[in-house]
Amino acid sequence: MFRANRLILTASAALLLAGASLPAFAQATTNPAEVQAGSFAVDPNHSQVGFTLSHMGLSNFSGGLSNVTGTLTLAGGDHSASKLSVSIPTSSFSTPVAKLNEELVGADWFDAAKFPAITFTSTKVTATGPDSATITGDLTLHGVTKPVTLTAHFVGAGTNPLNKKYTVGFDATGTVKRSEFGVTKYVPLIGDEVTLSLHGAFEKQ
Repeated sequence: MFRANRLILTASAALLLAGASLPAFAQATTNPAEVQAGSFAVDPNHSQVGFTLSHMGLSNFSGGLSNVTGTLTLAGGDHSASKLSVSIPTSSFSTPVAKLNEELVGADWFDAAKFPAITFTSTKVTATGPDSATITGDLTLHGVTKPVTLTAHFVGAGTNPLNKKYTVGFDATGTVKRSEFGVTKYVPLIGDEVTLSLHGAFEKQ
């Protein structure tokens, strides 16, 4: 921890010596009523999709996907008019095991060559609290489209002090059965039910 702090201080000192000013911390709000309405685009550098499933009933195993793209429309106080659409490259599967990464994008699993994108398009948004909602939509995975419901929670909103873009963030969770999308490799030895965790940052356009 001390070494990390020293590196941060050293970097800050270098910027000051070079005549650069350090950016102020983002003035984020956690009050949903203060969030700006409008059209947003996914910030792929700060958006992540994670997945967790059972490994032989002995432990839980997690991985992720990246390079998310998409759009979000926030309709102010009318949650039902809000819309979400995202796309994730199937080739972006990543786990701590290099060999598994190769297998997951292959024909026996998610077949990235034949199905290059995983998409989700909302069909209904329902507020469940001042900072939470359920988002029901169509998930297309491995060439199969099925309805999925995500539980979403507002994280914060404000102007990013580095790129000056107004940004809003949400977390969401949900579950799917991979066998329902035709991904049946090693079921039930390797878990069928997959827990999804999404961390999304969206920049106002």
